[in-house]
Amino acid sequence: MAEQTIAGALVLGVTEGLTEFLPVSSTAHLLLLERVIGFSSKGKTFEVLIQLGAILAILAVYFAKLWSLLLALPRDARARRFVAGIVLAFLPAAAAGVALHGFIKDVLFDSPLLICTMLVLGGVALLALDRMMLQPRHADVLDYPLSLCLKIGLFQCLALVPGVSRSGATVAGALLMGADKRSAAEFSFYLAMPTMAGAFAYDLYKNIGVLDLSDAGYIATGFLAAFLCAMLVVRALLDFVSRHGFAPFAWWRIGVGVAGLIHFGF
Repeated sequence: MAEQTIAGALVLGVTEGLTEFLPVSSTAHLLLLERVIGFSSKGKTFEVLIQLGAILAILAVYFAKLWSLLLALPRDARARRFVAGIVLAFLPAAAAGVALHGFIKDVLFDSPLLICTMLVLGGVALLALDRMMLQPRHADVLDYPLSLCLKIGLFQCLALVPGVSRSGATVAGALLMGADKRSAAEFSFYLAMPTMAGAFAYDLYKNIGVLDLSDAGYIATGFLAAFLCAMLVVRALLDFVSRHGFAPFAWWRIGVGVAGLIHFGF
């Protein structure tokens, strides 16, 4: 391992935690940063395992809500409909992700031009969406119709292209379909749980034969950084979005995308 690997692991872990639940594409940030700092791990062990830090962070923050929801399932039709909606929203991207896994990882992930371009285009789309005079019809995720959940799930499929952003695609879909900004971001959080857990499990399954845990110290550094930073983001994001909308994230995406295009000589 290179001398700067611990520093690189820390930077990448912080980046994963800060960007995973923001509409800026954590995948794009990690892929571009790895190229810039020259970081790599055997069998992509590091990249696969630090995702678990972000997953555990959102589960920790939402534990009380999830527990209450679980207890309410046997007697509350509203809770059952909400869970069914999350499952319905999860299925399209899960099926597409399994079918296209090799193409996504071997082709799309290896194109800095595509990643940077999608960052910029996604930022422009978020700016346009943030300025639309939309009239929200849905303000509580527990009351989202199943049809709305499915449409959000179809939007999530766009995030299979690196640089689009899972949270950005789901939030955009929810807003266009009549959700308000706060509930759109909250639904994205709930949908992230099965989506991220499924992606992590499938990545682990696909890489199990080549995983190398000899660099446990670097993995632990990135994992802990991702967990702590994701906790901060999940706790603060809903209030931030309610006050400021999505424009700050749009400008950040555009800035990172343009900087990437310049850095890689496009």
